[in-house]
Amino acid sequence: METHQDRYYLAPPSHWPIVGSIALMLLAFGFVMDLNSMGNGKLVMLAGAGVLLFMLFGWFGTVIRESEAGKYNEQVDLSFRWSMSWFIFSEVMFFAAFFGALFYTRTISVPGLGSGETMLQLWPHYTATWPTAGPGLASKFTPMEAWGIPAINTLLLLTSGLTVTWAHWGLKKNNRTQLVLGLILTVALGMCFLGLQAYEYHEAYTKLGLTLGAGVYGATFFMLTGFHGFHVTIGTIMLIVILFRSMAGHFKPSHHFAFEAVSWYWHFVDVVWLLLFVVVYWL
Repeated sequence: METHQDRYYLAPPSHWPIVGSIALMLLAFGFVMDLNSMGNGKLVMLAGAGVLLFMLFGWFGTVIRESEAGKYNEQVDLSFRWSMSWFIFSEVMFFAAFFGALFYTRTISVPGLGSGETMLQLWPHYTATWPTAGPGLASKFTPMEAWGIPAINTLLLLTSGLTVTWAHWGLKKNNRTQLVLGLILTVALGMCFLGLQAYEYHEAYTKLGLTLGAGVYGATFFMLTGFHGFHVTIGTIMLIVILFRSMAGHFKPSHHFAFEAVSWYWHFVDVVWLLLFVVVYWL
Protein backbone atom coordinates (compact mmCIF):
# COMPACT_ATOMS: atom_id res chain seq x y z
CA MET A 1 0.00 0.00 0.00
CA GLU A 2 1.44 3.35 -1.04
CA THR A 3 1.43 5.96 1.71
CA HIS A 4 2.01 9.70 1.73
CA GLN A 5 2.00 10.45 5.45
CA ASP A 6 4.88 12.92 5.18
CA ARG A 7 3.03 15.56 3.15
CA TYR A 8 -0.40 17.10 2.75
CA TYR A 9 -2.37 15.32 0.07
CA LEU A 10 -3.85 17.52 -2.66
CA ALA A 11 -6.65 15.82 -4.57
CA PRO A 12 -6.59 16.11 -8.39
CA PRO A 13 -9.35 18.08 -10.20
CA SER A 14 -12.71 16.34 -9.93
CA HIS A 15 -15.86 16.37 -12.05
CA TRP A 16 -18.10 15.35 -9.14
CA PRO A 17 -18.96 18.91 -7.95
CA ILE A 18 -20.31 19.69 -11.44
CA VAL A 19 -22.38 16.49 -11.42
CA GLY A 20 -23.75 17.41 -7.98
CA SER A 21 -24.67 20.89 -9.18
CA ILE A 22 -26.57 19.42 -12.13
CA ALA A 23 -28.44 17.11 -9.74
CA LEU A 24 -29.49 19.96 -7.47
CA MET A 25 -30.52 22.08 -10.46
CA LEU A 26 -32.75 19.27 -11.75
CA LEU A 27 -34.30 18.80 -8.33
CA ALA A 28 -35.01 22.52 -7.98
CA PHE A 29 -36.42 22.90 -11.51
CA GLY A 30 -38.52 19.77 -11.13
CA PHE A 31 -39.92 20.96 -7.81
CA VAL A 32 -40.85 24.37 -9.21
CA MET A 33 -42.40 22.76 -12.31
CA ASP A 34 -44.46 20.37 -10.23
CA LEU A 35 -45.50 23.16 -7.84
CA ASN A 36 -46.85 25.15 -10.78
CA SER A 37 -48.27 22.13 -12.68
CA MET A 38 -45.85 22.65 -15.55
CA GLY A 39 -44.83 19.66 -17.66
CA ASN A 40 -43.30 16.57 -16.08
CA GLY A 41 -41.97 18.10 -12.90
CA LYS A 42 -41.97 14.81 -11.02
CA LEU A 43 -39.90 13.14 -13.72
CA VAL A 44 -37.38 15.97 -13.62
CA MET A 45 -37.14 15.63 -9.84
CA LEU A 46 -36.71 11.87 -10.20
CA ALA A 47 -33.91 12.44 -12.71
CA GLY A 48 -32.28 14.88 -10.29
CA ALA A 49 -32.50 12.35 -7.47
CA GLY A 50 -30.91 9.70 -9.70
CA VAL A 51 -28.04 12.00 -10.68
CA LEU A 52 -27.57 12.95 -7.01
CA LEU A 53 -27.29 9.31 -5.97
CA PHE A 54 -24.83 8.69 -8.80
CA MET A 55 -22.75 11.65 -7.62
CA LEU A 56 -22.81 10.58 -3.98
CA PHE A 57 -21.66 7.04 -4.64
CA GLY A 58 -19.09 8.18 -7.18
CA TRP A 59 -17.62 10.88 -4.97
CA PHE A 60 -17.70 8.65 -1.91
CA GLY A 61 -15.90 5.96 -3.89
CA THR A 62 -13.13 8.34 -4.89
CA VAL A 63 -12.53 9.47 -1.32
CA ILE A 64 -12.68 5.89 -0.04
CA ARG A 65 -10.03 4.75 -2.50
CA GLU A 66 -7.78 7.64 -1.53
CA SER A 67 -8.23 6.89 2.17
CA GLU A 68 -7.60 3.17 1.81
CA ALA A 69 -4.46 3.96 -0.22
CA GLY A 70 -3.06 5.74 2.83
CA LYS A 71 -2.94 9.19 1.27
CA TYR A 72 -4.45 11.04 4.22
CA ASN A 73 -2.24 12.11 7.12
CA GLU A 74 -3.26 13.76 10.39
CA GLN A 75 -3.32 17.22 8.85
CA VAL A 76 -5.71 16.05 6.15
CA ASP A 77 -7.84 14.45 8.85
CA LEU A 78 -7.97 17.79 10.69
CA SER A 79 -9.00 19.53 7.47
CA PHE A 80 -11.83 17.03 7.04
CA ARG A 81 -13.03 17.70 10.58
CA TRP A 82 -13.11 21.45 10.06
CA SER A 83 -14.86 21.01 6.70
CA MET A 84 -17.55 18.79 8.18
CA SER A 85 -18.01 21.18 11.10
CA TRP A 86 -18.56 24.15 8.78
CA PHE A 87 -20.87 22.08 6.58
CA ILE A 88 -23.07 21.17 9.54
CA PHE A 89 -23.01 24.83 10.64
CA SER A 90 -24.27 25.83 7.20
CA GLU A 91 -27.06 23.28 7.56
CA VAL A 92 -27.93 24.74 10.97
CA MET A 93 -28.28 28.17 9.34
CA PHE A 94 -30.39 26.64 6.54
CA PHE A 95 -32.94 25.29 9.00
CA ALA A 96 -32.68 28.41 11.16
CA ALA A 97 -34.05 30.41 8.23
CA PHE A 98 -37.16 28.20 8.02
CA PHE A 99 -37.64 28.15 11.79
CA GLY A 100 -37.26 31.92 11.74
CA ALA A 101 -39.94 32.21 9.04
CA LEU A 102 -42.29 30.06 11.12
CA PHE A 103 -41.60 32.12 14.24
CA TYR A 104 -42.19 35.40 12.40
CA THR A 105 -45.41 34.10 10.88
CA ARG A 106 -46.87 32.79 14.13
CA THR A 107 -45.86 35.62 16.45
CA ILE A 108 -45.82 38.72 14.24
CA SER A 109 -47.49 38.53 10.83
CA VAL A 110 -50.59 36.44 11.64
CA PRO A 111 -51.45 38.33 14.86
CA GLY A 112 -50.77 41.60 13.05
CA LEU A 113 -53.18 40.73 10.25
CA GLY A 114 -55.86 39.75 12.74
CA SER A 115 -55.85 42.83 14.95
CA GLY A 116 -55.94 46.62 14.90
CA GLU A 117 -56.36 48.80 11.83
CA THR A 118 -54.94 46.14 9.52
CA MET A 119 -57.76 43.75 10.38
CA LEU A 120 -60.45 46.45 10.20
CA GLN A 121 -59.33 47.80 6.83
CA LEU A 122 -58.22 44.63 5.06
CA TRP A 123 -59.52 41.47 6.76
CA PRO A 124 -62.41 42.33 9.09
CA HIS A 125 -63.61 38.73 9.28
CA TYR A 126 -60.22 37.10 9.74
CA THR A 127 -59.59 35.16 12.95
CA ALA A 128 -55.87 35.09 13.64
CA THR A 129 -55.66 31.73 15.37
CA TRP A 130 -52.77 29.38 14.59
CA PRO A 131 -52.80 27.09 12.68
CA THR A 132 -54.27 29.10 9.85
CA ALA A 133 -54.04 29.21 6.09
CA GLY A 134 -53.97 33.01 6.25
CA PRO A 135 -56.45 35.77 5.45
CA GLY A 136 -58.32 35.65 2.17
CA LEU A 137 -57.83 31.89 1.75
CA ALA A 138 -60.65 29.39 1.91
CA SER A 139 -58.43 26.33 2.40
CA LYS A 140 -59.95 23.84 4.82
CA PHE A 141 -57.48 21.52 6.49
CA THR A 142 -56.90 19.58 9.67
CA PRO A 143 -53.57 20.24 11.42
CA MET A 144 -51.24 17.31 11.93
CA GLU A 145 -51.47 15.83 15.42
CA ALA A 146 -48.25 15.39 17.39
CA TRP A 147 -49.11 12.21 19.28
CA GLY A 148 -49.40 9.81 16.39
CA ILE A 149 -46.85 9.13 13.67
CA PRO A 150 -44.73 12.19 14.64
CA ALA A 151 -44.28 10.85 18.17
CA ILE A 152 -43.36 7.41 16.83
CA ASN A 153 -40.87 9.00 14.43
CA THR A 154 -39.36 10.93 17.33
CA LEU A 155 -38.83 7.69 19.21
CA LEU A 156 -37.31 6.09 16.11
CA LEU A 157 -34.79 8.90 15.57
CA LEU A 158 -33.84 9.10 19.23
CA THR A 159 -33.26 5.35 19.24
CA SER A 160 -31.20 5.62 16.04
CA GLY A 161 -28.96 8.15 17.80
CA LEU A 162 -28.31 5.54 20.48
CA THR A 163 -27.64 2.74 17.99
CA VAL A 164 -25.14 4.76 15.95
CA THR A 165 -23.35 5.72 19.20
CA TRP A 166 -23.32 2.05 20.22
CA ALA A 167 -21.81 1.20 16.84
CA HIS A 168 -19.14 3.85 17.40
CA TRP A 169 -18.25 2.32 20.74
CA GLY A 170 -17.91 -1.02 19.01
CA LEU A 171 -15.52 0.48 16.48
CA LYS A 172 -13.41 2.06 19.21
CA LYS A 173 -13.19 -1.34 20.94
CA ASN A 174 -12.41 -3.00 17.59
CA ASN A 175 -15.59 -5.05 17.99
CA ARG A 176 -16.60 -5.49 14.35
CA THR A 177 -19.82 -7.36 15.20
CA GLN A 178 -21.12 -4.55 17.42
CA LEU A 179 -20.13 -1.99 14.78
CA VAL A 180 -21.99 -3.72 11.95
CA LEU A 181 -25.05 -4.59 14.06
CA GLY A 182 -25.32 -1.03 15.35
CA LEU A 183 -25.18 0.36 11.84
CA ILE A 184 -27.77 -2.13 10.55
CA LEU A 185 -30.15 -1.06 13.32
CA THR A 186 -29.53 2.63 12.59
CA VAL A 187 -30.20 2.19 8.87
CA ALA A 188 -33.37 0.21 9.61
CA LEU A 189 -34.64 2.90 11.98
CA GLY A 190 -33.91 5.63 9.43
CA MET A 191 -35.80 3.74 6.73
CA CYS A 192 -38.75 3.19 9.08
CA PHE A 193 -38.81 6.93 9.77
CA LEU A 194 -38.93 7.72 6.05
CA GLY A 195 -41.66 5.15 5.44
CA LEU A 196 -43.83 6.58 8.21
CA GLN A 197 -43.26 10.13 6.98
CA ALA A 198 -44.33 9.12 3.46
CA TYR A 199 -47.49 7.59 4.96
CA GLU A 200 -48.06 10.78 6.97
CA TYR A 201 -47.80 12.88 3.81
CA HIS A 202 -50.27 10.60 2.05
CA GLU A 203 -52.74 10.98 4.91
CA ALA A 204 -52.24 14.75 4.93
CA TYR A 205 -53.01 15.10 1.22
CA THR A 206 -55.85 12.57 0.95
CA LYS A 207 -57.66 12.90 4.28
CA LEU A 208 -56.65 16.07 6.10
CA GLY A 209 -56.62 18.54 3.21
CA LEU A 210 -53.16 19.57 4.37
CA THR A 211 -51.17 20.38 1.23
CA LEU A 212 -48.61 22.88 0.05
CA GLY A 213 -51.57 24.96 -1.10
CA ALA A 214 -53.01 25.17 2.41
CA GLY A 215 -51.70 28.66 2.98
CA VAL A 216 -48.90 29.61 5.33
CA TYR A 217 -49.38 26.61 7.62
CA GLY A 218 -49.13 24.11 4.80
CA ALA A 219 -46.12 25.90 3.30
CA THR A 220 -44.13 26.04 6.55
CA PHE A 221 -45.14 22.50 7.54
CA PHE A 222 -44.00 20.88 4.30
CA MET A 223 -40.90 23.04 3.88
CA LEU A 224 -39.59 22.15 7.33
CA THR A 225 -40.61 18.49 7.45
CA GLY A 226 -39.85 17.94 3.76
CA PHE A 227 -36.32 19.30 3.90
CA HIS A 228 -35.72 17.36 7.09
CA GLY A 229 -36.92 14.19 5.38
CA PHE A 230 -34.52 14.93 2.52
CA HIS A 231 -31.67 15.20 5.03
CA VAL A 232 -32.71 11.91 6.66
CA THR A 233 -32.63 10.31 3.21
CA ILE A 234 -29.10 11.60 2.55
CA GLY A 235 -28.03 10.52 6.03
CA THR A 236 -29.44 7.03 5.51
CA ILE A 237 -27.53 6.70 2.23
CA MET A 238 -24.36 7.79 4.01
CA LEU A 239 -24.98 5.24 6.76
CA ILE A 240 -25.47 2.48 4.17
CA VAL A 241 -22.12 3.37 2.61
CA ILE A 242 -20.45 3.29 6.03
CA LEU A 243 -22.16 -0.05 6.76
CA PHE A 244 -20.81 -1.62 3.57
CA ARG A 245 -17.36 -0.24 4.32
CA SER A 246 -17.50 -1.67 7.84
CA MET A 247 -18.51 -5.06 6.46
CA ALA A 248 -15.57 -4.83 4.06
CA GLY A 249 -13.17 -4.35 6.97
CA HIS A 250 -12.56 -0.62 6.61
CA PHE A 251 -11.87 1.71 9.57
CA LYS A 252 -9.57 1.32 12.52
CA PRO A 253 -10.15 2.26 16.17
CA SER A 254 -7.64 5.10 15.80
CA HIS A 255 -8.54 6.23 12.27
CA HIS A 256 -12.20 6.40 11.23
CA PHE A 257 -13.22 9.99 10.56
CA ALA A 258 -15.62 8.94 7.78
CA PHE A 259 -17.67 7.12 10.39
CA GLU A 260 -17.49 10.08 12.78
CA ALA A 261 -18.57 12.52 10.07
CA VAL A 262 -21.67 10.47 9.27
CA SER A 263 -22.52 10.10 12.96
CA TRP A 264 -22.17 13.87 13.45
CA TYR A 265 -24.55 14.43 10.57
CA TRP A 266 -27.03 11.90 11.93
CA HIS A 267 -27.03 13.47 15.39
CA PHE A 268 -27.64 16.86 13.74
CA VAL A 269 -30.65 15.39 11.94
CA ASP A 270 -31.93 14.05 15.27
CA VAL A 271 -31.67 17.45 16.97
CA VAL A 272 -33.46 19.21 14.11
CA TRP A 273 -36.30 16.71 14.33
CA LEU A 274 -36.69 17.31 18.07
CA LEU A 275 -37.12 21.03 17.34
CA LEU A 276 -39.55 20.21 14.54
CA PHE A 277 -41.62 17.95 16.75
CA VAL A 278 -41.94 20.58 19.47
CA VAL A 279 -42.40 23.70 17.32
CA VAL A 280 -44.29 22.37 14.29
CA TYR A 281 -46.33 19.45 15.64
CA TRP A 282 -46.75 20.04 19.38
CA LEU A 283 -47.03 23.78 20.08
